[in-house]
Amino acid sequence: MLGLEKKDFQLLLVVAGLTLLAPFILNPFPESSAMAQFNAGYPDLMQRFVIFGIFAIGFNILFGLTGYLSFGHAAFLGVGSYGAIWMMKLVSLNVIPAIFMGIIVSGIFAVAVGFITLRRSGIYFSILTLAFAQMSYALAYSVLTPITGGETGLQIKSTDRPLLSNLEEGEIGRANLFGMDMRASFELNVGDWLFTFNAGYYIAAIAMLASFYLAIRIFRSPFGMMLRAIKSNQTRMSYTGLNPRPHTLAAFVISGMYAGLAGGLLVAMDTQVGPERMFWTASGEVVLMTILGGVGTLIGPVLGAGAIKYMENILSKINKDVLHQWFAFLPDGLEDFVITIIYPFIGKGWHLTLGIIFMLVVIYLPGGLVEGGQRIARALSRKKTSDEDGPKASTEPAE
Repeated sequence: MLGLEKKDFQLLLVVAGLTLLAPFILNPFPESSAMAQFNAGYPDLMQRFVIFGIFAIGFNILFGLTGYLSFGHAAFLGVGSYGAIWMMKLVSLNVIPAIFMGIIVSGIFAVAVGFITLRRSGIYFSILTLAFAQMSYALAYSVLTPITGGETGLQIKSTDRPLLSNLEEGEIGRANLFGMDMRASFELNVGDWLFTFNAGYYIAAIAMLASFYLAIRIFRSPFGMMLRAIKSNQTRMSYTGLNPRPHTLAAFVISGMYAGLAGGLLVAMDTQVGPERMFWTASGEVVLMTILGGVGTLIGPVLGAGAIKYMENILSKINKDVLHQWFAFLPDGLEDFVITIIYPFIGKGWHLTLGIIFMLVVIYLPGGLVEGGQRIARALSRKKTSDEDGPKASTEPAE
């Protein structure tokens, strides 16, 4: 189906099912319960799950297949965002042209950056990409202020009159898909549960599924095999007469275009762009996402992106008041002691929890969350096999 092997098609169906049913899956607790704090099924966070999943999938095509570690990939996210916002400010408020502009601008920028940085490999390549990203951030923050808006960034204003819009005087335009507002939502109440279905989320989800499908095709293609050969032994590949550089440049550009797609979608969901999207910490975040989920795997980067964005938006919101509600059943002295122990790992200290989890994954699960899932599946499979073999062994007559 769709040119995929059975196993890959089944994986695509699983990802599609989880994505489409996310409003239900991410809201497991009733709104009135204390555990509702852990619900993540609201539009803004769901959009970030899939958008940064796209960003991580693209980064994995470069890092996971070729082994080239970029420390400046957020530059393409930012350039794509700026391209998309200018398309919306000047031409149309429809998100489709804006997203395509983000992809194109990022792709062109990736060609220029890749042509220079791919002259080196290893740590030298990583440092070069970091340098380009920081130069891009500095340009966006100060030098190119008329284009980027500087520190305050860019957003759609009441003075903007896109060429293909019919806004009234003083009206602030809104991102839309052929007239459908990206913020349009439908709420479903089922008992104490509240499920929100957002138009912007499902548009981003469709883009993520298309990106995931394309990534599968790349991984299984002869081009993907060439990239794995580059990662395995680039020198030996060169001795066979094959030039690895065009393939690495192609992977770099494709990865940059994925980042541009993510940047365009960020603008489509929230029409405001700032230079902070290009800062080095944003580049480091996508590295963490990919390693945490599983480098070189298909679904790993999506899982890693979801895990980090969940902690950033859910774990960081748990404060002492919430903890006091949870542990109110304990004696006062014990309650304060427990809260004192837990509090450094949540709220503003959520990075500490992320760091500990990342270290444990790197040490005990080098294959990321995907390897953890595979180990659990193998353990359950062995247990099931032993349970099935046990009765049979007991009923067989002795010889």
